[in-house]
Amino acid sequence: MTVSKSGGRKISKREFIRMSGIAAGAGMLTSACGPARLEENERNVQPVLDRITDDAAPIAVEERLARIAKAQALMATHDIAAIIVEPGSAMLYFSGIRWWRSERLTALVIPREGEIAIVTPYFEEPSVRESMTFGDDVRPWHEHEDPFALLAGVLEDRGTDSGRIGLEETVRYFVVDGLQRAAPKFGLASATPVTRGCRMYKSQNEIALMKKASEVTLRAYQQVYTNLASGMTPADVNALMYDAQASLGGSNIWNMALFGPASAYPHGTDQPQQIEEGQIVLMDCGCSVHGYQSDISRTFVFGEPSPRQREVWNTVRKGQQIAFDTAKLGTPAGEIDDAVRSYYVSLGYGPGYATPGLSHRTGHGIGMDGHEHVNFVHGETTKLAPGMCFSNEPGIYIFDEFGVRLEDCIYMTDDGPAWFTVPPDSVDAPIGRPG
Repeated sequence: MTVSKSGGRKISKREFIRMSGIAAGAGMLTSACGPARLEENERNVQPVLDRITDDAAPIAVEERLARIAKAQALMATHDIAAIIVEPGSAMLYFSGIRWWRSERLTALVIPREGEIAIVTPYFEEPSVRESMTFGDDVRPWHEHEDPFALLAGVLEDRGTDSGRIGLEETVRYFVVDGLQRAAPKFGLASATPVTRGCRMYKSQNEIALMKKASEVTLRAYQQVYTNLASGMTPADVNALMYDAQASLGGSNIWNMALFGPASAYPHGTDQPQQIEEGQIVLMDCGCSVHGYQSDISRTFVFGEPSPRQREVWNTVRKGQQIAFDTAKLGTPAGEIDDAVRSYYVSLGYGPGYATPGLSHRTGHGIGMDGHEHVNFVHGETTKLAPGMCFSNEPGIYIFDEFGVRLEDCIYMTDDGPAWFTVPPDSVDAPIGRPG
């Protein structure tokens, strides 16, 4: 194929694609051209990608304080005296503190009334304080001391001597054991009604960060798609995708690339793989911006799609649209999965979660974690409401042949669902565009 440019000069398909990849750094492109067939010595010649995340505003202290206030209101509703949170996304969500887990306890205490407090090892206190965005009650413990006694002391100082302590769902068992010893007057309960009641409904600021993370990943896909080459391994493609997302400003990057029959395994396989002509390339990738995630899957064909590949790709795309169209406010989340699965079954896939067909749920909640409450899965009764965010990823997997998955995330507005990234309409132009 040749493409006519201004002035009448003819350029090759390869030249056009390479130029398209450069253009994608400035704006998304949905070219109908396939991936380039690059020679071995051309693979590392990549267009420069500029950072696009410098204008992304992190969550402000005022919003975190509002989250604490909402959590305290939910504690009153659910009769919880305080909640305990270990380092991770929940601690970052409520306090802005970025920390890690070790065998030494660092924990956030959110009482039903009063200020938050942090318990942490003595030698970590200066670093923890550097990470704090508000609050001043940090209680250090020395190596020979019991940190759980300090947790109990926080509750006592907040005027609480009994009731239920809510544990964030990822809290480890040694914390449970320590609290039972140090605070025997308290019962232990799940903090999920509190944490989910806050985190499941995203603010406009959170959605803006997820949009930016999604834009990073989508632009990176354009970069990688135009530079796929015969003989590449999953490691080669993952490296390209990592570098592209990092250059664009993404952090906490993760990537997966599957080729040919391996693409029928949704979470991968150890089978040796190399890109070959006419082969499916399925990728599932994401990153974060100020702690908020993207999660996008794309399925390409290296070369000309076969009628079978094209048919399955189009079926998956229609399933994705059915999920979007079904996701109305007030609809139980499980009905989105049911609608997609009903369509697939009408074409002979399944039944249910059987293969060939859709072997996993249609989607999951997303936010600071790649997988959050709730899911688009059969039987889920939680009703869709503004602020909820989900992946929309109804793949089809055919063992010993290939799999196809298209995944774009959606968020619920006052008027219904909206795309973070708009899915592609054709396997011939398989990138899509920002929402």
